[in-house]
Amino acid sequence: MKNLKNLTYSLALGAMILVASSCQKEDVLKSTNGIQKQNSSRVAIEEPTALTALDGSDAKALKKTEESIAEIAINNNFNELVTALSYVDSLEGTALVDLFLNGTDQYTVFAPADSAFFNLYDALGADDIYDIPSATVLNVLLYHVTEGRRAANSVVPKKNPRNIETLLGSSFSVNPDLSIDAINSTAKITAANFSASNGVVHVIDAVLLPEL
Repeated sequence: MKNLKNLTYSLALGAMILVASSCQKEDVLKSTNGIQKQNSSRVAIEEPTALTALDGSDAKALKKTEESIAEIAINNNFNELVTALSYVDSLEGTALVDLFLNGTDQYTVFAPADSAFFNLYDALGADDIYDIPSATVLNVLLYHVTEGRRAANSVVPKKNPRNIETLLGSSFSVNPDLSIDAINSTAKITAANFSASNGVVHVIDAVLLPEL
């Protein structure tokens, strides 16, 4: 039943995207500073590197590093995520890149690998992130972030599902088997405990979709 709901949601969202976003793309490509559109041909790329394996480390054991969350994303092939952040900043007047690059407040990010974004584009009939309305992308991005430094043991439960409250104001749940149940999608944590100066990054294999 949930798979049917997810498919229906994706088809409906895809139809909305095709109607609403065709006039945004050219302006965004011109105004996005420092971030070039990459991988438009969907060539195979490396999955994120230098990631620690899932283990029992707690947040105190994860010492802060010199790299910020944004630098980790840039240096480890999260190209689509970085582009999405810049895209939203450009059209929505947010400062997400600066927040994750220079901010000192602590956040935990569930970061989709590039392949997760490509799968989403295919499901929606979109070419890339610029074909999705920026307001929708903003909500999706906020749905991947929670406040505080949360290591694997603070995210993955031993028994019952654990709710993760996000910056969007809605939550998703993480299960003991590392799977994630979001409002309109599912995913799985593939690597965790990537420590940054301003938080922690966990890698997931699908883009989490909230109620939009």
